[in-house]
Amino acid sequence: MNRLFLLVCLLLSCTLRAQPVPTPTQPHRLELNLDPDLSDVQVMPLMDSSVVLFVENRPFGSFHPEYRFRHFGRTLEPLREAPVEVPREFELIQTSSAAPYAYALFESNFIASRFQVFRFDVRTGEVQGFSFDTKLVDEVYDLEVLDDKLFATVQVERHITVLHIDVAHEEFRLLPAVYENIPTELTFLPDSATQRAGYVVTQSNGFLSRLQVKQLSARGQLLASRFIQAESGRGLLTAQLSPGDSTQRLLAGTYTLRDSRYSQGLFASNLPPDPTLRPSLRFYDFTVLKHFFDFMKPRRAERLRSRSAELRAAGRELRLRYRILTHRMIPFQDGYVLVGEVYYPRYRSDNPYYYGNYGNYSMMPSLRSAYMRPFDGYRSTHAIVCGFDRNGTLLWDNTFVLKDVEHFTLSETVRLRPLPDGQRLVLAYMDEEHIRYKVVDRTASSPNDLNVTVQTNTEGRKEKTLGTSHEGILPWYGSRYLAYGFQRVRPEHGTNRQVFFLNVVAFEQP
Repeated sequence: MNRLFLLVCLLLSCTLRAQPVPTPTQPHRLELNLDPDLSDVQVMPLMDSSVVLFVENRPFGSFHPEYRFRHFGRTLEPLREAPVEVPREFELIQTSSAAPYAYALFESNFIASRFQVFRFDVRTGEVQGFSFDTKLVDEVYDLEVLDDKLFATVQVERHITVLHIDVAHEEFRLLPAVYENIPTELTFLPDSATQRAGYVVTQSNGFLSRLQVKQLSARGQLLASRFIQAESGRGLLTAQLSPGDSTQRLLAGTYTLRDSRYSQGLFASNLPPDPTLRPSLRFYDFTVLKHFFDFMKPRRAERLRSRSAELRAAGRELRLRYRILTHRMIPFQDGYVLVGEVYYPRYRSDNPYYYGNYGNYSMMPSLRSAYMRPFDGYRSTHAIVCGFDRNGTLLWDNTFVLKDVEHFTLSETVRLRPLPDGQRLVLAYMDEEHIRYKVVDRTASSPNDLNVTVQTNTEGRKEKTLGTSHEGILPWYGSRYLAYGFQRVRPEHGTNRQVFFLNVVAFEQP
């Protein structure tokens, strides 16, 4: 009788605590008359609840693209736009934004080290730009903004460094504070609250790897630097810095036991303000996470955990072979949330003498793999999401099992936003015309197959999507996302239309 009473109380407690799973709405949609064969659009959400599109359009029969910044408000109403005159020799390679500016960086097709950059002011619609020749830069991998200064991760010969660009004063320079041999892993955190740029660099001697954390001012001066190294044969692979207070920083990422290609688990450390003090590291093997193996069949996952426990009891560790792409940490409740996508490279076997082009400087496959099989992109299996307190203690973990996510370049697929209740998170990604999402409430199990279809209009008209391409989803403000891509739509009456679409996806009341 007592057991029955306790069971009833437990079920009532779970029922009372359960919260309804939100279904996203799509209150606003923007359509541009663009053809994916002739156009390209870069979407740049701004945290002021507006969005900038940088549109490249090649009129039929013309070999010279036209470029234009277009600024839209929170209901996707047009605000400002400005054309950009780009000489024929330049090609768009990167865009970035931070209110109140959006940027576009071009590279010369004739001289690899020559660039042109444009800045769009969303307040006035003014465009400012200038050309410059670095004479050294071979390739640009990333572009970030801090205090109206651009930080571009670039390659110079066999090294990774940073190109600092000041558009307002038409100045540029390479920063000597960051200069690492290839291959290396480099993560960047532009922190507008402290006006500092944080770099985490992976350094390896072929056997063990360590991290170097550098703090730079918005103008590129080195302010602080420290090394983070593990003991007991562990190597630190990559890490992310928490945003906010520079006197109390959390560093979290992945570690390995031997092979620097593969992650064994997660680590976290609360960096002391004094760079001379050695930080304490906390390690979390993937086998101790509650949900990491949710993508497997339960029996297989249980066998793997049992095998790991047996080896640990014998003083050994089960070596895992996972590759993790970590996202930037975001503040959540009294700590931070870290998302990591688990992926693996794919190869073809139809031409054993082909040397693949790998494209990503930080993820170099082995020479044997490159020689035997040509590279064919990446596939992501699941995304892990972990909550840490400010000291680096793992509070909870969960997993979003992904469906057929493949991409040629290594990039983030899953996007994260907090829900309005402040207690839960939502992870989302685009799969053709479907928005797939999962609601995460700490360690509670929840469905991995929730999805809604991208609406082709907001008036409720009956229409059919004939095809979706170049799709993606980006976090916006609050609990909102921006879904985008090209669609071919068949209305109930009339002719088909080919458009670029931008939909507001809201996990809250519009």
